[in-house]
Amino acid sequence: MRLDAWAKAGGWLRQWGRMGRDLLFPPRCVCCDADLAPEESLRLLCAKCRRSLVARPWVTCRRCGAATAAELPRPAACARCRGVRVQFDGVVSLGSYQGPLRETVLKMKRRGNEALSTAMARLLWDERGELLAADRPDAVVAVPMYWLRRWMRGINSPDLVAEHLARRLGVPLRAGSLIRVRNTLPQANLPPRERLRNVRGAFRVRARCHLDGARLLLVDDILTTGATSNEIAAVLKKAGAASVAVAVLARAEGKPPAHKK
Repeated sequence: MRLDAWAKAGGWLRQWGRMGRDLLFPPRCVCCDADLAPEESLRLLCAKCRRSLVARPWVTCRRCGAATAAELPRPAACARCRGVRVQFDGVVSLGSYQGPLRETVLKMKRRGNEALSTAMARLLWDERGELLAADRPDAVVAVPMYWLRRWMRGINSPDLVAEHLARRLGVPLRAGSLIRVRNTLPQANLPPRERLRNVRGAFRVRARCHLDGARLLLVDDILTTGATSNEIAAVLKKAGAASVAVAVLARAEGKPPAHKK
């Protein structure tokens, strides 16, 4: 049998296998546990949840990611980031950090919700893939978690989102190239100015990692003031990266606390 015939046979077997599995274990939405229609099974989310998790319309400042009344061309600054120096080169998100999107992002952080993280990564690509690809990234990097916290939690949702985006963009995932060297306090518990101090010096690029001229996509789950992304972007650029765009699932309404120009 020729190779193409083997490939077709393998495809049929996989298709029949999925059909048999779905008959025995009907696929369910990883967000609300509702039954999924056949065309929804690969997305892992039902149509109702997808609609509730994506902001439409979602007009944002391409520079800092904050919601704006009208679209501004990059690198124009909105009222929130005007006069503020940010190290990253743009932000793409699904929507505002509130309602069902906020609840889902928080749920992703808990052990055992890897499938939900995968579903949200697919949703981010389906809805914002054009914007992500427009930056023409050479590689994808996830915001790392401190090793002790990762061991205790068992999951770092940005890793799973970054893996999916890298695959869809057709670029490498630079896993392990960026490390968190200090166990910082949770940013959510700190006022904006303290967030900058909290993450300063908390990240570094591995010595043998070469980023010369690379255009990077930095992936996290939430962006509030942007202190973490700002610090990481500065570290990556110091290591040689040409640009650092940021992709997040949710953008909270926090003003960037970066230094004034």
